[in-house]
Amino acid sequence: MPATLIDGKAIAAAIRDDVARRAAALKAAGRPASLVAILIGDDPAALSYSASQAKSAAAVGIDYRLDQLPAGTTQPQALAAIDQLNRDRHITGIMVHVPAPKPLDSFALQQRIAPEKDVEGVNAACLGLLALGRDAPVPCTAAAAFACLKSTGVEIAGKHAVVIGRSAIVGKPLAMLLLNANATVTQCHTKTRDLAAHTRRADILFAAAGVPHLIGHEHISPGAIVIDVGTNRIPLEDGSGKTKMVGDVQFDSVKELASFLTPVPGGVGPVTVATLLANTVAAAERHGV
Repeated sequence: MPATLIDGKAIAAAIRDDVARRAAALKAAGRPASLVAILIGDDPAALSYSASQAKSAAAVGIDYRLDQLPAGTTQPQALAAIDQLNRDRHITGIMVHVPAPKPLDSFALQQRIAPEKDVEGVNAACLGLLALGRDAPVPCTAAAAFACLKSTGVEIAGKHAVVIGRSAIVGKPLAMLLLNANATVTQCHTKTRDLAAHTRRADILFAAAGVPHLIGHEHISPGAIVIDVGTNRIPLEDGSGKTKMVGDVQFDSVKELASFLTPVPGGVGPVTVATLLANTVAAAERHGV
């Protein structure tokens, strides 16, 4: 029987409904949730993403503002801008659009954000709390992938989970979330030898290596839950020069073996956007407490 598809759009809608309810309660209490995004330069893709963020935030009652700094902004100037937002008690959430223009240090900019206002969960303090099993904002894509797993209703404790990918914002936090949920975790990556030998043992498989179609039917044990975190653009075969988005999983072959599977697009992606909103309202709820 083909896999049951995990509907990321439906999961995201449920998260947004919850965020809207919580944001309204905060506003009624005189403690509105607010998010300021810092963009250095005028990258068109970042501006488009910011416009989408503004629309999403407005739809759930979160105040949103884009602080656009000139392309020639220096590292000290960018850090000073973040420091000012850290001190502003009316601002409850901060994020920086990365990568910042060279020679700026994007990592240092993100680490400058106060942990309690870090809505992307990328501050070392937040990741440290996650590793310790404490409440902390979780990087949005990792949290979204985990939410897709939880939506299946399958018991996680005791299951063998394999995570392919080791980035600081997806693979590593995903492994920590799974460990905190009492799964047994194997972490693989693109340098892992005989990858299929590891993945075929997985009850739960997360593909987050950023390699198009890396995972095929030979990597999957029958009945496994497969969460495809990949978002890769590849050329269409018609020679038009256009591209399409695909995941790290060979969807058509894997769906015949998996019990649950996320599509790309329409799986983890929509949930990631909603998770940023959830992290923002959670930061506002913690703010001043």
